[in-house]
Amino acid sequence: MPTYMIQGAYGTEGLAAIVKNPQNRIQAVKPAIESLGGKLKDAYFSFGDYDFVIIADMPDNVSAVAISLAFGAGGALKTTKTTPLLSAAETMEAMKKASRADYKPPTM
Repeated sequence: MPTYMIQGAYGTEGLAAIVKNPQNRIQAVKPAIESLGGKLKDAYFSFGDYDFVIIADMPDNVSAVAISLAFGAGGALKTTKTTPLLSAAETMEAMKKASRADYKPPTM
């Protein structure tokens, strides 16, 4: 299954809710991911541009977008970002394939 990094940032209402009623939201996202055929691999809370990072295996791109949409539609987040992740082996395969590409760079 492809692996994805999902980052999210809470909006003011979402932050107010978790400050008023502290809760481990990682426990809430695990069943949501599993309901779409995915597997939660790891998750962290963070600070800066994003408030959390989730690493999850999802069956396909459509499922990855669907979980991101579900998280965003809940109303607590101001933004989400989903990034497909490649293993070292997949990246090596891409590098080898790139070396065979018939690409000509622009000339001056």
